Amino acid sequence: MFGISGWELVILLVLAAALIGPERLPEYVSKLRTYIRQARDMAEGAKSQLKDQMGPEFEDINWRAYDPRQYDPRKIVRDALFDPEPDPDAEEDDEAPAEASPVIGAASYDPNRFDPDRATPFDADAT
Repeated sequence: MFGISGWELVILLVLAAALIGPERLPEYVSKLRTYIRQARDMAEGAKSQLKDQMGPEFEDINWRAYDPRQYDPRKIVRDALFDPEPDPDAEEDDEAPAEASPVIGAASYDPNRFDPDRATPFDADAT
């Protein structure tokens, strides 16, 4: 929680209680309780308003599918780099005869596909 451990939070609460003083502490606690209740009521109101506006489709939504904690960024990047996208022109190329390539392996070369064995391209004009 905000990078604060449990002991640090206890120390901050004791320090705040000492600075506020025992006379004003109940007043500030009641104000904090009021603000928390208002925030909770606003959240519930927004939730009920969303349910009313969406209608019966709201119950059919799978909220777990929208949870960002389930996605692994490493897997997303790996899939984007190593899996080629389907080419719509590939069907037409299969029917055409393959031409002989003067460079060995040039037919399988794809500049958009990551190959860890290939050297990184260097552009002298860009530096």
